[in-house]
Amino acid sequence: MLTLLRRVVPLALVSVGLVSMSGCAGTSPSAGSSGGATGSAGGAAVPGEPERLGWWSDARFGMFIHWGLYAIPAGVHGDKNTYGEWIRSEARIPVDEYDRYRTQFNPVKFDADAWCRTAKAAGMKYIVITSKHHDGFALFDSAVTDHDVMDTPFKRDILKELADASRRHGIKICWYYSIMDWHHPDYLPRRDWEKDRSTAGADYDRYVGFMKSQLKELLTNYGPIGVLWFDGQWEGTWTNERGYDLQKYVRELQPDIIINSRVGRSGGAYGLEADRAERLGDYGTPEQFIPETAPTFPWETCMTMNGHWGYNAADKNFKSADDLVRKLVDIASKGGNFLLNVGPTAEGAIPAESVERLRAVGRWTFVNGASIHGTVGSPLSAQSWGRCTAKYTEDGNTTLFLHMFDWPADGKLRVTNLLNKPLLATPLADKKPSGLAVDRDGDSLVIALPAKPAQMEPVTVVKLVVEGKPDVVTPPVVEADAGIFIDSMKARVTSGQKNVEVRYTLDGSEPTASSARATGAIAIDRSATLRARTFRDGKAMSSVVERKFEKVTPREAVKGVAAKEGLEFEFVKGDFDRVPKFESFADRARGECRGLDLSKATEPNHFAMRFTGYLDVPRDGVYTLTLGSDDGSVMTLGNGVLIDHDGLHSYEEKSATVALAKGLHPFGVSFFEKSGGYDLKLFWSTPGGKKEAVPAGAMKR
Repeated sequence: MLTLLRRVVPLALVSVGLVSMSGCAGTSPSAGSSGGATGSAGGAAVPGEPERLGWWSDARFGMFIHWGLYAIPAGVHGDKNTYGEWIRSEARIPVDEYDRYRTQFNPVKFDADAWCRTAKAAGMKYIVITSKHHDGFALFDSAVTDHDVMDTPFKRDILKELADASRRHGIKICWYYSIMDWHHPDYLPRRDWEKDRSTAGADYDRYVGFMKSQLKELLTNYGPIGVLWFDGQWEGTWTNERGYDLQKYVRELQPDIIINSRVGRSGGAYGLEADRAERLGDYGTPEQFIPETAPTFPWETCMTMNGHWGYNAADKNFKSADDLVRKLVDIASKGGNFLLNVGPTAEGAIPAESVERLRAVGRWTFVNGASIHGTVGSPLSAQSWGRCTAKYTEDGNTTLFLHMFDWPADGKLRVTNLLNKPLLATPLADKKPSGLAVDRDGDSLVIALPAKPAQMEPVTVVKLVVEGKPDVVTPPVVEADAGIFIDSMKARVTSGQKNVEVRYTLDGSEPTASSARATGAIAIDRSATLRARTFRDGKAMSSVVERKFEKVTPREAVKGVAAKEGLEFEFVKGDFDRVPKFESFADRARGECRGLDLSKATEPNHFAMRFTGYLDVPRDGVYTLTLGSDDGSVMTLGNGVLIDHDGLHSYEEKSATVALAKGLHPFGVSFFEKSGGYDLKLFWSTPGGKKEAVPAGAMKR
């Protein structure tokens, strides 16, 4: 599936290991990690969340199925056995040779009902299957191509059978669809190794018309579809404008369908970094990792069970069932969904190792599913013993599901920073509530656990019912445009906790109940250390938060330069994984351009460019500069690096803040492109001002 090695997630977001070409994730987070922090609420009742997301947010757990012609070689080509669903591209198989797999596709063991029973027994509520992956092969009866399942010995519409079976078993059926298509003659760009496959006559707009025709088939011939899961959107031919158009087209066919963020290019990190106004689709799609903290909008982690999305017979590196259960819990505690992949064999069977693990996960969800399905993310701060999910009941009270990854050594489960009155505590596995004793110790509830079981589950759940909505001790939040200023600035200190006052100091001293109260903007005109905490009835409630603000002198502009509009650029060819040292290339091409103009590149892949000149700053101020790129980039300002955004990744943005005087400031942007689509953008904003693209007229030489 989804992305190549170059689609690397920023390390700051990774909680479960590295993303690799094969998609193998690492171990689950430890109980003492930062997981379990305050989560975004899931479910249909979340303010601002479209009603169509209600069933999906309640579901929390789904099955991803990657299946197609790539299951036939089972990962083997030539002397290598490490391939998966990307085999045609990675092994450089010509399209005519790859098409021969169609004559071999005959999955006689395919049983749609068996697949649905496996998903349902695991506690999964929806299925997302690859209707068409990057190789262009359709698992359905498509009238607009012969590259489909009806042109194989099998000659059965797999999606029709699976859609019918899913409804019989009460599971939502959803489609994955790849925007990228290595087979269609009008899709551009070609793979960079396809030197003998001419692009003459290819028309990308005509390909988009073909894609819409297939999507119309998928959304009119199979009844209501829960999710349309797009992928393959990162190549340069696809744009956000096309994404908006496609989203509109799909919604005209099925208004209630849910669409993922990959319908568009914006957002970086699979939609996790974009502002709501910039995001396309209904939810973000982190791949092979779980965010460290809960995003503030709907999201879903998709993940493989072993190291491949498509079937690879040699890959036996399967995650354990215990690990999968903990990942499910971790994701639900942050208000997310878990889309767990299986890659069926060429015969149509889900691998035995996958079935075994799904059955084990199902044994846990059969007992503890109420702590996952229909829950929202944790209202608690991080807890050392594990994770928490919640349900808000019609009587106005709150049910907290306390997921213990580790059994407390003293047999007492401490729920910290929770002020509500406890009403009931019981092991969720108990068919009849046993009424565990609950005592208060300051801001914590202490639950006396029963005897430690001889055979521990991967996660043991205690159900805790408390009176009212959660009253959780949380530290205040300091909001400011930047940590530096020239003349003066304003900061705000707020708290999400009800019935508290926020008190603060600016001299670094400990806030007390008599310190200044934060009721609006706090004016700062000298370097200061702002410290704040919450109080209730004169009693300190939260820990102290601190943020330093520094009054600075702006960097001076250069004098005596008669600059004119435009930049100088250098271009070199090469297969790079990092921004190269341009000085080491004696034959680098040079020229002039307007702005960061990648159209000056003479190759679609495997190149690097460097742009140099001056930023013409319109007025003194503190500027936040944002560099967005696919792949890596570095921005220098003056004599040093300001933004290091180097390395292999899809489109992502990275920012830095600096005080600049009005005038010209020497700068440079270096960039490299490995393969696939590429993009390079530079934005700036002043405090209180909006982020906007640096105009080409402000880049001079």
